[in-house]
Amino acid sequence: MSEDMIVNEDRSKGQWFVVHTLSGHENKVKENILRQLQNRDEMPVYEVFIPTEKVIEVRQGKRIPTTRKFFPGYVLVRMDLYNEDGVIDQDAWYFVRSTQGVMGFLGGGNRPIPLSAMEAEEMLRQSCPDVSAKPKIEFEIGEVVRIKDGAFENFEGTIQEIDAERGKLKLMVSIFGRSTPVELEFWQVERSV
Repeated sequence: MSEDMIVNEDRSKGQWFVVHTLSGHENKVKENILRQLQNRDEMPVYEVFIPTEKVIEVRQGKRIPTTRKFFPGYVLVRMDLYNEDGVIDQDAWYFVRSTQGVMGFLGGGNRPIPLSAMEAEEMLRQSCPDVSAKPKIEFEIGEVVRIKDGAFENFEGTIQEIDAERGKLKLMVSIFGRSTPVELEFWQVERSV
């Protein structure tokens, strides 16, 4: 996790809330909240987090690792939105709501519902930077795809096996009227239109 993500590393404080942002403004919202926190004393906002994963994209035939947001248009904020009596802390509420790019809290209308501990833990686990990059496109067995690179370029085949670890597919391709198994990498095929 990046240093700027964590304001207070003690994860026992606060609850995780989902905040709806303008699409494409997730990073700006995160930066704005963190910047405002530096200027405010005693604000019960502890962490801002954008769930992401590393994926492999193919651009001009080259495999390039990139980062993709799990939930575009949303950020997670760990904060104490409710005081001990269960009443919304108006300062914390308006602090987040008035941040430029924030549309509002997700769920519950005027009484947002926090993520459960299990949901929050799953989000953090999936976004762990130690996880190796996985291919961006996910295929299904039985799906028909078009080969866009290699000896069988422009042929269509049906997916028989998927090896996500190696990023390979096993296709059955009809060549001269006979079904032939062909193993290709994910980037060598595309979904048929």
